[in-house]
Amino acid sequence: MNALTQTDFRFPTQLDVYHGKVRDVYSLADGRLVMVVTDRISAFDVILPEGIPYKGQVLNQIAAKFLDATTDICPNWKLATPDPMVTVGRRLKGFPLEMIVRGYLCGSAWRAYKSGVREICGVRLPEGMRENERFPEPIITPTTKAELGLHDEDISREEILARGLATPEEYVQLEKYALALFRRGTEIAVRRGLILVDTKYEFGTDGKEIVLMDEIHTPDSSRYFYAEGYEERFRKGEPQRQLSKEFVREWLMSEGFMGKAGQQVPAMTSDIVDGISQRYVELYEQITGETFVPQPAEGLAERIERNVVGYLNE
Repeated sequence: MNALTQTDFRFPTQLDVYHGKVRDVYSLADGRLVMVVTDRISAFDVILPEGIPYKGQVLNQIAAKFLDATTDICPNWKLATPDPMVTVGRRLKGFPLEMIVRGYLCGSAWRAYKSGVREICGVRLPEGMRENERFPEPIITPTTKAELGLHDEDISREEILARGLATPEEYVQLEKYALALFRRGTEIAVRRGLILVDTKYEFGTDGKEIVLMDEIHTPDSSRYFYAEGYEERFRKGEPQRQLSKEFVREWLMSEGFMGKAGQQVPAMTSDIVDGISQRYVELYEQITGETFVPQPAEGLAERIERNVVGYLNE
């Protein structure tokens, strides 16, 4: 199967392009952005050597659905989705932050907790917690938004304000939006038999208001558990059945890779690639309740260019 791992489009009125870890963002002269969600996959802030078929389509379509489902909570950047792998939206000045909301103790937070850490991003954690345990209330643990190739860093509210990354008024609104979005995502997940464990949000401003950007509630930005069996597995101390990118990280760690200097990315066999692709499709169907309809894998770049140019010329 084909996967889209690189793009080099020349859209009408295009000014420049930014190639991120997963998304390629094309800026247009009229203030719009064309975001192409590729099939690249990253972990530990490293782009892995193989693309994952249908991953870009899954991410883009899930994000579009959740952006549309949260417009009553806060404005967002989305204008249109002219292709299954593309969103066109407003260009904004982004806050250099990722607002991470955690409902449960797991992943990197659990690894830190297990090592003895009891404060993350200025948030004190209760003693005696176990892996995958629910917090009394969701907590916000922001990170800086690092440049490509660098690692995001935990940061506290106090540090954000001291460094001028947001004003006090802006930060209050960022927290308010993040928690409200997490509640909505949790409600939708419950209806689908899932638990929204943790997620991240990115915001920007148009100079007048704060606007939600980028993706939302996708498997790249979020972690989900299956609700069925959660309590029993937690009681027994067993791993939870989950739908997220964490299984990719766990596979990498089992192969001795955590993105540290000198470590070699393990070979990605066709079985590994196909398995990851199937997990992304599984999450799409679980969280949306709809059957995933894969688009033809041949001629991805040509199709995207045709659909985007057609939209821009309307």
